[in-house]
Amino acid sequence: MFVSMNAVTVGRVPWPEFAHLAHRVGYAGVDVNLGRAMEEGLDSTRALLAELKLRSSALPLPVEFRKDEEVFRETLAKLAPAAHFARGLGSPRMVTWIAASSQVPKQELRDLYLRRFRAIAAILADAGVRLGLEFLGPLHLRRSGPHEFIWRMDEMLGFARQCGSNVGLLLDAWHWHHAGATEGDIVAAGKQAIVHVHVADAPDLAPEQIRDNQRLLPGEGIVDWKGFFGALRKIGYQDAVSPEIFGRLAGQPPEQAARAALEATLKVMRGSGVA
Repeated sequence: MFVSMNAVTVGRVPWPEFAHLAHRVGYAGVDVNLGRAMEEGLDSTRALLAELKLRSSALPLPVEFRKDEEVFRETLAKLAPAAHFARGLGSPRMVTWIAASSQVPKQELRDLYLRRFRAIAAILADAGVRLGLEFLGPLHLRRSGPHEFIWRMDEMLGFARQCGSNVGLLLDAWHWHHAGATEGDIVAAGKQAIVHVHVADAPDLAPEQIRDNQRLLPGEGIVDWKGFFGALRKIGYQDAVSPEIFGRLAGQPPEQAARAALEATLKVMRGSGVA
């Protein structure tokens, strides 16, 4: 496993300075800004990462599946070039998140998303790219809309497998914890199902008090890191671990925030026997 720098953690740093910052601080990988990198071109981006000795982690899915059909189709039409770019970059993984509640009844939304993600998965499969779907665990997100949607790890994995053989999970330790998932859920999912990993810690608060934008650095809270990383080690996960820290580092200079996130993540990884 290697630690990849996440844009949420360090704030607004433009590409390619973002990559240079990751290199200066000591990250082994970087969450590439897909739009800006495609503007720079594949050869230029590959050269930059090679020069800085950085690996590219998962890229954001550039398809707007949450809006109306016209917008979905417009963005879907641009997916193939992005997928081939990701493959050429040596990062054949894309990820996105799915809200834990909705204005639309669950079955209706599930049917819509299943159709759309099957179309997305087929295009990605042609380019040899995998897709990770993120489930969101905190109670306030499950209650923000009138209809609860998919928020448990096992249910999201079942949905992902219906979407395509190249679809799995973006596994975020924060959401894993708040969804009540376990080490056993990760082991049962297996290596092929885990496309990408995010990490952040949780304060010791009642579920009603948890807010998604108030996360802690790994090791500062109550997430079971030995169980989490122990399960990833058991299934043989070897790809990126990206600290996604909302709130805790807000207002800090980018380099300070980046360094704090890297050091905290490496510390819990070493304590769990995976770094």
